[in-house]
This record gives sequence, structure tokens and C-alpha cells, in this order.
Amino acid sequence: MESTSKSVNMALISAIVAVATIGGLLFGYDSGAVNGTQGGLTEEFGLSEAALGFTVGSLLIGCAVGAFFAGRLADVVGRRTVMIFAAVLFVAGALVQGVTDVHTIFVIARFCGGMAVGAASVLSPLYISEVAPANIRGRLTTVQQVMIITGLTAAFVVNYFLAQSAGSSLGEVAGTAAWRWMYLAQAFPAVVFLVALFFIPESPRFLVSKGRTDEAQGVLARLFGAEEAARKVAEIKASFSEDHRPRLSDVTAPGSGFRPIVWAGIMLATFQQFVGINIIFYYGETLWRLAGVSEEVALERNIISGVVSIAAVLAALVLIDRIGRKPLLMIGSAGMAVTLGAMSWAFSGAGTDAAGNLALGEAAGWTALVSANLYVIFFNFSWGPVMWVMLGEMFPNQMRGSALAVAGLSQWVANYVVVQSFPSMASGLGLATTYMVYTVAAVISLFLVKSLINETKGKELEEMEG
Repeated sequence: MESTSKSVNMALISAIVAVATIGGLLFGYDSGAVNGTQGGLTEEFGLSEAALGFTVGSLLIGCAVGAFFAGRLADVVGRRTVMIFAAVLFVAGALVQGVTDVHTIFVIARFCGGMAVGAASVLSPLYISEVAPANIRGRLTTVQQVMIITGLTAAFVVNYFLAQSAGSSLGEVAGTAAWRWMYLAQAFPAVVFLVALFFIPESPRFLVSKGRTDEAQGVLARLFGAEEAARKVAEIKASFSEDHRPRLSDVTAPGSGFRPIVWAGIMLATFQQFVGINIIFYYGETLWRLAGVSEEVALERNIISGVVSIAAVLAALVLIDRIGRKPLLMIGSAGMAVTLGAMSWAFSGAGTDAAGNLALGEAAGWTALVSANLYVIFFNFSWGPVMWVMLGEMFPNQMRGSALAVAGLSQWVANYVVVQSFPSMASGLGLATTYMVYTVAAVISLFLVKSLINETKGKELEEMEG
């Protein structure tokens, strides 16, 4: 990779990464915006607890659909083209969710926004991995997670200040309910994303897969220089099957359903969710209010979680191409197991106040707060960015789009199951038992990583085997 590193056009690559990761920003914002809107949704549409869970979770159903079809369509019409479709859905979803008075239309818009989130979640790391030099690919793909957490934090900050301006999420700002502004605010970065996508090139590996080698060589020449471009085109071309274009059946294997590398991707995708991270992101305000704090303090703690998340991802960005992907995953699994166990202990001694609300003692309250933030640090130092990095790079060229479709679908189905089940688990089993379930998942993930994951640090995409 020496020759590539000398001629690489970092200005163009940085611009491509900046544009592609706006999708991650929107992914994070859309995922976090609902955190402060649940009171408004309940009041506006008269929702029961189950209906609120479905309304929140409808985004995730769309994410599963969007991730699967985006992965497949990326092999048919291109990575950039599908991201343009996603950007249109981001804009439409934000505007409709912010203005509609009809619950069914709101859910449909949230589903469409979810399709955009799902598409962005798989295509941004895929696209970045296909244009980045191997020696810094992990760092550049990790920028996606930085943007996801930045989007989440931005949603928390916007929610907080809107609620402050309106008196609560149910109050009004400029004649419109504050919780509606929490959705409408997403439209601006979505429009920026849509426009910027027209100024970046298509993935050279997609172009080669479609037989458009001259275009691919032109893109690679802009990225790495003419000499390196010619060599890379030959390597990329050799990595594709000569008898057929990439197709969904490439991920299958007789007897086991999927190829081993695809099973490894499914494991990464599902256990990233089974450790319960999105309970803090989606239900953070609700969680802290269950712990006996006010809406204002709950929203402040969401912001704190967002800030420490960004710091942890930046640490991963520095280390991922130095120590590798697998060590970060194992460190994260161990750290999450310990901190989730501490949260389970903290909630095990919870009592109720005079109004019947859950209340923690001072020691347990501080334990829960510190453990929750340490848990977020461990996740965002490891599984948060590393899963997306690996899904974008671990599969061979021939199956990358289809394997990402399967893994992305698995990730969002697992996300939906965890988020949809949390309210009933928290009320039926209690928070202590619920967090113990996530603790067990973190312990299991440690052993699965040790046995199933192969290191990809520094390898060219054409070296990936499956």
C-alpha cells in the first residue's frame, strides 16, 4: 500500500467522507429526536403505552426494510443513487412527522424516515470503505459513528432547548408545539445531504461490477493517481465472479443457510443491539424519569451521554487502525458486561416515592448515572463504530451489497425487538432484571467475537474471503 499512500488525494477522499457521513448525522438525529417527543405523541394522538411503543418502533421497522433493500439496490443502481433516494425520504419524513395531525400518516412518515435511516446505516460505511485507502479505512469509516453520535447529541440538545423555550415538550414555539419542532429541525441537514450527494462520484467497485471500467479507472485516478488506478481496476475486476453479476444468492451456502462470513456479520449486527444501547438513546428521558428525576434533568443527562459518546468514538478513531478491530470489540464487551451489571444492581434496590414513582437512593442513583455513562463510553469505544466498520469491509466484493442487506436487516430487526420489548420488560420484570438480560448478552458477545471474528486491519477489500 506504499505507493497508494504517497499519491492519495486526501482532499477528495475527505470531501467524500464528509458528504457520506451526513447520512450518519441524520441517522443519529432521527433516532434521537423521538427521545423528547413521547409526551407530545401521547397527548396529540391519545396513545396507550403499547401504541406509543409501536409509534416509536415504526421507525425501526422502516430501518429494517430500508437496510435490506438499500443493500440490494446498491448492487443494481449504485451506492450514490440509493443514498440520493434516502436523502429524499429524510426530507419528506421530517416535514410530515412535524406537521401531520393524523396518527396513521405520522406512522407512515416515520416508517419512510426509517427506510432512509436504514439505507444510510449500511450505505455510508459501505461507500466510505470502497473509496478509502486500506491503511486508514478504519479511521475514515469510524467518522460515520462520530456523525451518528453527533446527530444523537444534536437531537438531545435541540430537544432540550425547545423544551426550555416552550416550558416543556408540550408547550409551543412560534405557535407550533415544541415536540413538532424536534422533528422539523431535521429537514435542514437532510436538504444539505441531498444537494451534496450530486457532487461526489459513484463507488469505483460498483462501477467495475457493472462493467464500467473506464469510469471506475477515472474515479480511482482522481483518488490514487493513474498508475495505482490501473492496478486497482485489475484487482477489483479479478475479485468479481466471471459468470454473473453480484446477486443475493452469493451470500448462501449449502446446509448452513449463509456463508460463515455472513453469519459472523449477522452476529455483530444483532449483538450490537442485544446489549441494549438504544434503550439509553431512545428511552433515555423515560429511563431517567423512571429513576425519579424531572424532564429537564432527564434531558440534561441525555446531553451528557451524547458528549461522552463522541469522546469515546474519537478515541476509537485514533486506535482502530493501530490495535485492530477485534481487540476493541473484546474490550467493549467486557466493559459493557461490568457496567450493565452495575446498573442492574443499582435498580435492584429501587423503591417508590409518595406518588408511586420509582426512586433511587443517593448511592444507587450515582451508581446508575456513572455506570450508564461508562457503559456508553465502552459501547462507543468499541461496538458502536467497529461493527459498522467491519460490515463495510469484511465481505468480499462479490457479496458485499447482499451481505450488508442481510446483516443490516438483522441489525434493525434486533433493534426493533429490544426497543419494542423494553417498556413491557421494565414494567413487568423491573429495570434490574431487564438490565441483567443485557448484561448476559454482553458476556455472550465476548465469546462470540473471540471465536467468529477475523481481524481486517490493513487488508485491502480485494483480500477479504468468505
